[in-house]
Amino acid sequence: MPTAREALLNAALAALGGLPWSAVRMVDVASAAGVSRQTLYNEFGSKEGLARALVRREADAYLQGVDRLLARPLPPARNLAAVAGWTVAEAAARPLLRALLTGCWNERLPTPRPARAGARASAVPAQRRADAGVPSPADLLGLARDRAASALGPGDDETLRSCEVVLRLALSYVVAPRPPIFPAEGQWAEPESWSPTTPTITSVIETIFRVDTMSPRKTIP
Repeated sequence: MPTAREALLNAALAALGGLPWSAVRMVDVASAAGVSRQTLYNEFGSKEGLARALVRREADAYLQGVDRLLARPLPPARNLAAVAGWTVAEAAARPLLRALLTGCWNERLPTPRPARAGARASAVPAQRRADAGVPSPADLLGLARDRAASALGPGDDETLRSCEVVLRLALSYVVAPRPPIFPAEGQWAEPESWSPTTPTITSVIETIFRVDTMSPRKTIP
C-alpha cells in the first residue's frame, strides 16, 4: 500500500494527464489521494514543493530503470542498447522525463523552481532532498553514464566516453523522434518490441566498443 506521500504524488501525476499544472488544485490532489489537505502541505509545504517532489521522483525512477537494465546477465552491448532504447521509449511516454532529459519545459508541466532562499527546511527528509534541486539534463546524463560505465567495465575514461556517446545517441531520438512505429495509434511500441531501432543502436554500440578496444588511436568514427 502506498504511503500518503506516494499517494499524493500519484494523484498529482494523474491530474496532469488532463490539466496543465497551473490548473491542478492542491485540494483536488488531496481528495484524490484520500488524505487531508493539511497532510499534503505537511509533506510538500506548497504547490512548488509538490512540483519539485514530482520531478525528483521522475529523475530517481529513470536512474533506477537504468540500474535495472544494466544488471541483467547479458553482454554489455545488449544491456547498453536496452538502456538507450528504453530511454527513448520512456521519454516518449512520460512528459516529465522528456523535460528532464532535454530541459524543454512547457506550461503543462510542473517546472521545478528552486526553493526560496532562506526558507525553512522541510521536516520531511524526502522533501528536503527534493527541495535541494533536481539534476539538469547534463547532470542526469552524467549520472546514467557513470552507472553504465561502472556496470560495464572498469569505469576508465574510454568506458565513460563510450557510455556517454551511446546515451547521447538515445537523446538524439528523444529530441528528434522518428515517426511512430504504429502511426494509427500514435504511440511508441513497448521497449522490448523496438525491433526497427534496437539492432541499429546495438550495432553502433558494438562499433564504439570495438574502436575503443582495438584502435591504436582510440578514436570514435
